[in-house]
Amino acid sequence: MIRLADTPVLTTQRLVLRAPQAGDWPAWRDFFESDRASFVGGPMVQPGQSWRAFGHFIGHWVLRGYGMFVLTERGSDRALGAVGPWFPDGWPEHEIGWTLWSAGLEGRGYAQEAALAARDFAIRTLGWSRPVSYIDPANARSISLARRLGALRDPKAEAPHFGDDRAPPHVFRHPAGAAA
Repeated sequence: MIRLADTPVLTTQRLVLRAPQAGDWPAWRDFFESDRASFVGGPMVQPGQSWRAFGHFIGHWVLRGYGMFVLTERGSDRALGAVGPWFPDGWPEHEIGWTLWSAGLEGRGYAQEAALAARDFAIRTLGWSRPVSYIDPANARSISLARRLGALRDPKAEAPHFGDDRAPPHVFRHPAGAAA
């Protein structure tokens, strides 16, 4: 299997954060074609839509030299979600984003553990000083996580425009120099 070369792997107490790979496609597709993805542009129901989004997800690593990590439990390579630095063309600021691909994973602290490691990577390795997280105003779980990470809503910050009927996301600014 071909993998992205020279991409970092982060480890936490319970998790491994690695670059996406072809074997992650079924878990990605199942998430993005479900209602669970409604806060991040889903569900993607048009033929090929989730495939193109997966290509964008992988291509970000190639175009930027960094991207969202796939999180797995230590000792397993099963994709559980994505977390990490994100800055596609047109984004106003550098973002730390996260998704868990199954509701059964919520409440275990995985998203927080992974987001802390990814934010630390973005600050220490990429030199980001005050990353943001763009969060759908109806996504109470992600807003709660942003607050647990020490991020505060910045109502004056510019948010990305998605070009669809979604409400503009709230911008949560992470603390300066925050690290895991």
